[in-house]
Amino acid sequence: MRKRAAVSLAVIWVLSTLLTACGGLQSQGNVDERGAQGPQVLQLMTNNEPGDLDSATSSDVISGTILNNVMEGLMRLDKDDKPQPAIASSYEVSEDKKTYTFTLRDAKWSDGEPVKAQDFEYAWKRALDPKTKSEYAYILYPIKNAEKFNKGKAKASDVGVRALDDTTLEVKLEEPIPYFLSLTTFSTYLPQRKDIVEKFGGDYAKEPDKMVYNGPFVLDKWAHEQNLQLKKNENYWDRNTVFLEEVKIDIIKDTSTALNLYTSDQKDVTMLDKAFAEAFQSSPEFTTVTGSTVQYIQFNTENSFLANTKIRKAISLAIDRESMVKLILKDGSQPAGGFVPPAILGYNESFRKQAREYQQFQPAEAKQLFKLGMEELGIDSPPTLTLLSYNDERKDVAVVLKDQLEKNLGLKVKVNPQPLKQKIDLETKGKFDLSFSGWKADYNDPMTFLDMWVTNGAFNTGKWSNKKYDELIQKSKGNPDFKKRINDLIEAERILLEDGVAIAPVYYKNQAYLVKPHVKNLEFHSIGPEYTLKETYIEKRK
Repeated sequence: MRKRAAVSLAVIWVLSTLLTACGGLQSQGNVDERGAQGPQVLQLMTNNEPGDLDSATSSDVISGTILNNVMEGLMRLDKDDKPQPAIASSYEVSEDKKTYTFTLRDAKWSDGEPVKAQDFEYAWKRALDPKTKSEYAYILYPIKNAEKFNKGKAKASDVGVRALDDTTLEVKLEEPIPYFLSLTTFSTYLPQRKDIVEKFGGDYAKEPDKMVYNGPFVLDKWAHEQNLQLKKNENYWDRNTVFLEEVKIDIIKDTSTALNLYTSDQKDVTMLDKAFAEAFQSSPEFTTVTGSTVQYIQFNTENSFLANTKIRKAISLAIDRESMVKLILKDGSQPAGGFVPPAILGYNESFRKQAREYQQFQPAEAKQLFKLGMEELGIDSPPTLTLLSYNDERKDVAVVLKDQLEKNLGLKVKVNPQPLKQKIDLETKGKFDLSFSGWKADYNDPMTFLDMWVTNGAFNTGKWSNKKYDELIQKSKGNPDFKKRINDLIEAERILLEDGVAIAPVYYKNQAYLVKPHVKNLEFHSIGPEYTLKETYIEKRK
């Protein structure tokens, strides 16, 4: 009762503060042609410490977002999430669509050394090297012999990426795929300097001075678990389009604290969670980013109780997704009956429009399946399960899931919220029964979601396996008939959710923000990193 009252008072206070602060801006003083004026310092927040800034091994969105702003690959996402030339000034594609030849522009690292084609070849092969143990090595598998090298069945020299000279990179694919250019915007495809990686060894990318940068900004300061500071990269090839001089990012895990910093004009942007999103929808500073993120429950199928398919399906059918998004989240998120979010393309339209929703709230059927599952297991009562969760606002959703499963199935669940790094570590080691997780698209294709669940996949920590599913995913990775390919992926998702029940999708996440009127050209992304700051600038602050 006391906590609920406190949140309500906070909503009233910050809402009144924000609405009275809104008004027109008057431009005055020195202004560039875009309207940038005054100190070009952007004040941001994030809710977690970056997990890993080594692009060969990085796997979390926060790290990917930082890397997106301090590094640059062959291509970069534009405001519409389409790949545009970046370090590559141009490219050519062979007639069979299996060979890409990239020409690199005159670009430099932050220490003045030239960015070379060899830096891309080295970085990609390092990520694929089995010794690196990169969870994201599989995202390079479209490249010829990449998977074989990663699995110890080929040499690095067999991999289809080769620097023809300092400014020409040749990439050969196993099969033509419609999304390869989009892949090259992802962090695993970023370049790395061999001399720098070898110089720092295990300490590489652990501190700002233990890596070099080729993007719009450099990481200038990093007080772990407290804050980060980016500074304009004066050696960046396109530095004249970068107007921000500094970006200060505080790590603030509590949304109420973050909102107070925003409304007191100490910060320029803040995320809104379920406690505040509804209250601010009428504010002119409110914006919602249609996401490509799905939140879901992963089952550990090595748990004898959860190894039963009927039990897993019962748990999925016992979740009231509709009431959760309407009454709990209130941020524009949508109930998820599938795994691939609506923002992801299928064949010429949304994949979600071509597939169907597989999991809905059916409490009566859930109880029946749960009973049948326990009969098959020869038990009269279910064990207590642990639900691994994020240690942020999503732990509140995990508590709702716990309550729903106890109410609708009589299944007792203990919620175990953990910081991002610890959660990833526990998942990787298989130390969970259920895990409330999220996945954001790395590129705009259903494969970025569906290839997670192949047998022994790096992110398939629940150890689910289905031979037919594996065959469909493998076939779809190289099918030049893109229409037939999407039909196979639709069938794969059906197996994942209906026959195999590897996971229980919960909701498609949209993200609500408040952004100060003086912040211009801040590009939020539906796929990959959270945002790009390359062309962001500050107008006259009120």
